[in-house]
Amino acid sequence: MTNEQRGIIKLCIKNGACSIADFSKHLEISVPTATKIIAGLVEEGYLQDCGKVGTSGGRRPSTFGLNPDAGCFIGVDIARQHFHIAISDFRGDVKFYIQDIPFVLEANAESFRDICRKIRDEVTNSGVAWNKVLGVGISLTGRVNPEKGFSLSYFVSDDIPLKDIFQRELEAPVTIENDSRAMTYGEYMSLGEKGDSNMLFINLSWGLGMGIVVDDHLYYGKSGFSGEIGHFPMLDNDIICRCGKLGCLETGASGSALTRWIKEKLKEGRRSSLWKVYHEAGDITLQDVLDAVENEDVLAIEGIGQVGETLGRGIAGLINVFNPGLVVIGGRLIVGRDYLMLPIRTAVNKHSLSKVSVDTKIRFSTLGRSAAAKGNCLLSRAKLLNLL
Repeated sequence: MTNEQRGIIKLCIKNGACSIADFSKHLEISVPTATKIIAGLVEEGYLQDCGKVGTSGGRRPSTFGLNPDAGCFIGVDIARQHFHIAISDFRGDVKFYIQDIPFVLEANAESFRDICRKIRDEVTNSGVAWNKVLGVGISLTGRVNPEKGFSLSYFVSDDIPLKDIFQRELEAPVTIENDSRAMTYGEYMSLGEKGDSNMLFINLSWGLGMGIVVDDHLYYGKSGFSGEIGHFPMLDNDIICRCGKLGCLETGASGSALTRWIKEKLKEGRRSSLWKVYHEAGDITLQDVLDAVENEDVLAIEGIGQVGETLGRGIAGLINVFNPGLVVIGGRLIVGRDYLMLPIRTAVNKHSLSKVSVDTKIRFSTLGRSAAAKGNCLLSRAKLLNLL
């Protein structure tokens, strides 16, 4: 695909249907050249004639936009005990979203083959023929190197990148990505003009991750491992993080931290609706805690407020460093809504430099749990067409 062809597709992704004059103006090419390129893209099935648009006078020009039927993209978000699938058309609109498919992924080739079979089955059962799949985007928790195709959390072989195993089993081009970065791209693309060219996305789930957009581009860092905010050493709590180090931000601002705090308070005899579950099962899950927050349990609300205050201090530091126009908070803990956001805002106001943070907006994710899966669809399309 030529630079001009990619430019036309990018413009359609950003603005929707455009006239030949629009393409000519934005890409700084002649009208005859734009006409020829568009005709080629229509013939290849990437674009379609979207009809004529009204003008203040003269002939109404034809407009051209992405052909939704050119093919589809599959986005797979793999979590600890389940995975989600999004199926989008070529235009990027999600047509099917299947969540909470039970599966515990293990770090061996057989487990990866099993999940690939499940992915194909779910897509086929949705009525989508596999030969229409143009690409598959897969996100995983932990450190992922998208360029080399390796995951340090699910390490199978020194010689065989994880991406190659997926690609062989799924028989389609595959991209792999860190889940927080996939969520970031999904949110960034979905926000459109409501977004910002410099954006941070905070993934507040069992762990704590981040995605970074700088000047409208995802920021990967030297080795593809950028965004490890959860392992920023800012807490003096002597708690050992799952990474093996002390005082990581994740030990005070994450779903695992919230669950640990609630258990400690229940052992101390604090009253809560969670006491019955804890007493009978001998344990509680993060979902138990989040359900209690939604049911306005006082202890659970106090706990999520503690998480918000700690996270807010971390976000204040990020704002001082990056000066983003927008900070989006996503992940499972956003069910806390105001109980989470108010302490975040208070801590940001208290700890950030006012002249730096004054132009920064903080908001919750609009995509919720589907952010990573949708982001994977869009990343798969972008990488297949070399648009990034």
